[in-house]
Amino acid sequence: MSIIDFLHDLTNPDLAFLPKALAIAVMSSVVCGVVGCYVVLRGMAFIGDAVAHAVFPGLAVAFVLQGSLVLGGAVAGILTALLIAVFAQHRRVKEDSLIGVFFVAAFALGIVIISRAPGYAGSLQQFLFGSITGIPDRDLYTVGFTGLAILMVLLLLHKELVAVSLDREMARSVGLPVFWLDIVLYVLVTLAVVISLQTIGNILVLALLITPPATARLLTDRLPVMMLLAPLIGGGSALVGLYLSWSYDLPVGGTVVLVATAMFLSAWLLAPRHGLLARRWRGAGRRHAERGRTTGPGGAREATV
Repeated sequence: MSIIDFLHDLTNPDLAFLPKALAIAVMSSVVCGVVGCYVVLRGMAFIGDAVAHAVFPGLAVAFVLQGSLVLGGAVAGILTALLIAVFAQHRRVKEDSLIGVFFVAAFALGIVIISRAPGYAGSLQQFLFGSITGIPDRDLYTVGFTGLAILMVLLLLHKELVAVSLDREMARSVGLPVFWLDIVLYVLVTLAVVISLQTIGNILVLALLITPPATARLLTDRLPVMMLLAPLIGGGSALVGLYLSWSYDLPVGGTVVLVATAMFLSAWLLAPRHGLLARRWRGAGRRHAERGRTTGPGGAREATV
């Protein structure tokens, strides 16, 4: 399918779900790209996967009650994050162990809840792998307003969150409320995950949080540039992924993730400063310069004193 045909389908009234799916995919990818920068800076890639497990019981309850999936997932994820934060105050058990216990338990609870609903198999597949059909208008508005709220909070707390991400002890020594900033970040990650689930799915949503910021990290050493590139990469991945998915009848979530991964691999190989080829080129240049310094005009190695 050509790009022109894809644009025609976007304006086709009989395919009204397609532009809504594109809007949600791009908005959620942009938001995840920004939030993911803080996650990557903190080296907390696991938190996105853990939150994706934690929101599942809320999604299941919302599905059974025919309520808002975004609201149900957000409530479940936030409650689980608060539970982790409270239990983590007891230093006997480390935070990563508590995350392993509670977030996986939440996922198991979601499976039990949704198994009691009619159409269990189909709805479970939709939650796990995403779907572009049947997206109601209210979810489009919910994703838009929620994404805007997330970006506003990040703008207001940017300096504090960066300080905590780079050096927690230093942030604590200058009087920053590290505990509450952790809670804020967990909540924002939860909301970013929830608004991405319908198009990407519970299993693959971690890629939206990690892959675009990791790609941007390879392309620049400056944090402001990284936070600009990450949402652009995420939004571009969603756009290209949905186009390929619609053109070749492929799963949306998997296609978007593969496009984002292809961008990461391209940056890993071709980035002008941190790419593999650039590093090898600089290494070859240094070795050539060293040979030039240690070799005399006649080709013989100079004596060392």
